[in-house]
Amino acid sequence: MHSCRIATLADRMILAVGGADARSFLQALVSNDVAKATAGQAIYAALLTPQGKFLFDFILIEHDGRLLLDCEAARAPALAKRLGLYRLRAEVAIEPLADWRVLAAWGDGAAAAFELTERAGCATAWQGGTALVDPRLAMLGIRLLLPARASLPALAAATADDYDRHRLALGVPDGSRDIEVEKATLLESNFEDLNGVDFTKGCYVGQEVTARTKYRGLVRKRLMRVDFEGPPPMPGTPITLGDSEVGTLLSGHQGMALALLRLEQVDEAVRSGSPLTAAGRVVRPVKPAWASF
Repeated sequence: MHSCRIATLADRMILAVGGADARSFLQALVSNDVAKATAGQAIYAALLTPQGKFLFDFILIEHDGRLLLDCEAARAPALAKRLGLYRLRAEVAIEPLADWRVLAAWGDGAAAAFELTERAGCATAWQGGTALVDPRLAMLGIRLLLPARASLPALAAATADDYDRHRLALGVPDGSRDIEVEKATLLESNFEDLNGVDFTKGCYVGQEVTARTKYRGLVRKRLMRVDFEGPPPMPGTPITLGDSEVGTLLSGHQGMALALLRLEQVDEAVRSGSPLTAAGRVVRPVKPAWASF
């Protein structure tokens, strides 16, 4: 008997990238090695500005000869348009799969329910689509990219808010809700620890800046979870140490949120015992168990 839960993620949708040049086209653009994306292995990746700033993130997997991008639904048209700017004479077709849906399943037995091992990115065909262990972090659970007509196993029904609380508890960002478009960098957004960047694949848009940031050790801010009492302050609320602003609150639920924090000031707060506050409330930073910083 499995004790996992399943929820439809209505804020996600799927773009399909097909054509003879689809793989080489994406390989030259995104932060991860597209050669690793197969029907049995998903990857996590981002598309950046030439200056190395975040634009879009997505989960990417091969299905029936095309590459499927599980992305933010509200920003999918902008992602398709941005990819189209790079198409030039490449034999590539980019289209939304409007009659597909994205779901998440998590909890004890989630991988077993879909006959998967608990390895990040592990994937298998399922009901005309694909089931995969989240390539960012296996503890996030299973992603399902499925035609709307596909049947599902008998798992406990949950909501997208339930999944969002699960994600926040693990300290994992949710696209542009937590990663500021055209300002954030991959490394401060923990893409290396979340398997979203490959430093050996060669050139892609924004690669030079990303590599220089890593090898010069220039990461001064990090996304991490913060805990507090009660409902979250508004996203964008400053986090302060005394009179100094040290970070910004991002997406949240009751008792916890993500925040972008300056590491030096967090260390100072820990050493001195001084509290970090947001909207007059004490917030306690929690380093994710999976983080290497």
